[in-house]
Amino acid sequence: MTVLPDDGFTLAADFPDTSHDSWRNLVAGVLRKAGREVTGAEAEDALATALEDGITTRPLYTAETAGTADTAGTADSPAPAGGDADGFPGFAPFTRGARPDGGAAGGWDIRQRHDRPDPVRTRDAILADLENGVTSLWLTAGASGVPTGSLGTAVEGVLLDLAPVVLDAGAEFERAGREWLRILDERGTTDARGNLGADPLGHAARTGAYDTVPERTAAAVELARRCAATRPGLRALVVDALPYHEAGATPAQELGCSLATGVALLRSLTGAGLDVPAALRQLEFRYAATADQFLTIAKLRAARRIWARVAEACGAPAAGAQLQHAVTSPVMMSRRDPWVNMLRTTVASLAAGVGGADAVTVLPFDHAAGLPDDFARRIARNTSSVLIDEAHIGRVIDPAGGSWYVERLTDDLARAAWAWFQEIEGAGGQLAAARSGLVAERIGAAWEQRSRRLARRAEPVTGVSEFPLLDEAPLERDPAPAPPSGGLPRVRRDEAFEALRARSDAHLAATGARPRVFLAALGPASAHTARASFAANLFRAGGIEPVHDPVSVDAATVAGAFAASGAELACLCSSDARYAEEAAPVAGALRGAGARRVYLAGRPPAEPPAAVDAFVYAGGDAVGVLTAALDLIGVA
Repeated sequence: MTVLPDDGFTLAADFPDTSHDSWRNLVAGVLRKAGREVTGAEAEDALATALEDGITTRPLYTAETAGTADTAGTADSPAPAGGDADGFPGFAPFTRGARPDGGAAGGWDIRQRHDRPDPVRTRDAILADLENGVTSLWLTAGASGVPTGSLGTAVEGVLLDLAPVVLDAGAEFERAGREWLRILDERGTTDARGNLGADPLGHAARTGAYDTVPERTAAAVELARRCAATRPGLRALVVDALPYHEAGATPAQELGCSLATGVALLRSLTGAGLDVPAALRQLEFRYAATADQFLTIAKLRAARRIWARVAEACGAPAAGAQLQHAVTSPVMMSRRDPWVNMLRTTVASLAAGVGGADAVTVLPFDHAAGLPDDFARRIARNTSSVLIDEAHIGRVIDPAGGSWYVERLTDDLARAAWAWFQEIEGAGGQLAAARSGLVAERIGAAWEQRSRRLARRAEPVTGVSEFPLLDEAPLERDPAPAPPSGGLPRVRRDEAFEALRARSDAHLAATGARPRVFLAALGPASAHTARASFAANLFRAGGIEPVHDPVSVDAATVAGAFAASGAELACLCSSDARYAEEAAPVAGALRGAGARRVYLAGRPPAEPPAAVDAFVYAGGDAVGVLTAALDLIGVA
């Protein structure tokens, strides 16, 4: 057996030394083969990716590029005084986790959401969840959930000293909170944990009822005072960032709004007589976890850092550990091909756990279709159980810590969020900024920009804008209670394509057939398969059924094939070389056979072929093309 020496031996000893510049030269060589003449830093910049919030991710990170700016401890910096932006888990600034042991002991809190109005059915679902891995409950009450007076029925049989309950009662939070405290007193439960769910600013963002915020904040503060005095394990207030996320906010906007909301509540709590540490202990923060795993990890780490900065500025740095509840993003949930939502929520819950969330709610895959069934709830709770008990994700504390990429992304997000927070504070605080329209305007602009990327499929949605299944029947579920409305909108990534598919469905119901497009494939399969597949995928995303029969056509046969297809639209599919020879005569034959619009799959050449009306290609406005197609053929 060979024994390796321990005197400076490294596994890289036989590899030649390299440098950043040599790596850049290799990148430039690869780009040169693709027709791009760039050198040095330009070669590296060519591989960078622009994200929202003005953040750019680099293709390579080093200790030098991962460093933070040296403004720590100033009003313009989210980093703590002294410049240590990371620290240790469980210690300020809590970037690496709110607890010293992270989730090493038991992972994160598996929190299941229940919003069925029937208290008996809700009780049965709750007991099934708790018996099968769920460790806490997120219970909607009032107009959007269990009637407040039936909360006791909904939790019959639940050991409230073991299973924390977080209420979500919207405008009825005061009544629901008092009822919950009565239930605890009645049962003699003195050490209950959870949250009464008061969220005056978040509810106002949902409803637009900003005039009610002062009165409701006073009621929320009174509940907090009562909890602080008599029930130290129970919190009263939630800082819910979901209203902003669901309106289309960027990650930094979501963080900045939550920070401004938290500061507003902190001012109210301390103004009512609570000291800063006690006031901090009354708050729980709720964030969205998306399928962009690294951005979610960085967002949760950045959220803890910037809240710790607030606690430090208030003179209580040791009490600044943010209690985080991560919820898989409703914005990313699709109504079509909802099974893909299981993949999205798995990645999102993984990211939330790695990012250090204290509690994670996985929304059921049928969330967008209505109230979940038993199977969907089981998959939701088991997602976290598998990650914790089989993948052992929680056993490593802050596994992303030390990654130069994640550390830089955390810092960039924290700084962008802090800048937005400062702007909100400069506008008079969260309430004033929301009431003036500043928050809605900024979030709306961000969503409009993202919508353009979605329309161009630069941000693909599997099962919706990519690889849609036209023949799949939609899920049938009991309708969910109407959510609060009147304030910020609720958006979804699939909304533009969903509108197109709905038009196609209505056409199918009225006529017995979907709108169709004839794929005129030219030449052998080797010439047309790639673009025919692209075109079929594109048109299906708009509910337009592609007809590719026969496999290949030419100017002599295309008219008959088009007439037999029953289509009103046609799309040429082949190689650029074939287009140069055959596109014009085939397009002319299609127009002569009655095609109302002739597309060509590929980018427009310098001299477009005659009789071709439009071009479809990667990066083009798919929603615009499909909308115009349905409009042309009269699909309402």
